[in-house]
Amino acid sequence: MARTTKAIAEIKDDAVYILQAGTPVYIKTADICSMTGKTNQWIGQLCSQGVLNKKQTSHGALYELSETMKNYCDYLEERAAERDTEMKKYDATKLKAEADMKKAKAAIAQVEANELLGKIHRSEDVEAVIEELVYAIRGALLSLPGRLAVDVTGITDVSETSEIIRKEIYNILDELSNFQYDPAKFQERVRQRRNMSAAENPVDNE
Repeated sequence: MARTTKAIAEIKDDAVYILQAGTPVYIKTADICSMTGKTNQWIGQLCSQGVLNKKQTSHGALYELSETMKNYCDYLEERAAERDTEMKKYDATKLKAEADMKKAKAAIAQVEANELLGKIHRSEDVEAVIEELVYAIRGALLSLPGRLAVDVTGITDVSETSEIIRKEIYNILDELSNFQYDPAKFQERVRQRRNMSAAENPVDNE
């Protein structure tokens, strides 16, 4: 009796049917492009990266189908895992940035609240208050000659003149001593600044 050999593959209706599992099947680049929907350049790039590899056969350099598909699927899984890792890093970075932004806004709000309460002051406000004090001292000193002119006129005694001048200086110092720290002044400056800012930027306050 003649021995029957089972066919490895069958060609029928312009199609190749593989009848034995695990049979090596070699295909061309055009077939890979058709399977993956990618271009020749893309497949060539995967080859240069070592993802896909051709094998030398009696019909030239070809791709072994099962190995090529496995390598391509592994490549896609790795890419997906990388994208997932990158997305997680992005999400973590975004969450941290949002948390930092909230902290910064809370810190700014606290500073503004303390400023409104007069607990802290801007350097520009402190400078303005000091400038007021300087002008007050300057005005008092400039008024001194006029205030003393009549009192010392006709006095020939130096000690008496000196005493009049000394008393007037003490009066000025007493007046300046009443110039005390007033939180309300700083609060008023803050309110004025905020009102001006609101008027200049009405959109920010809608």
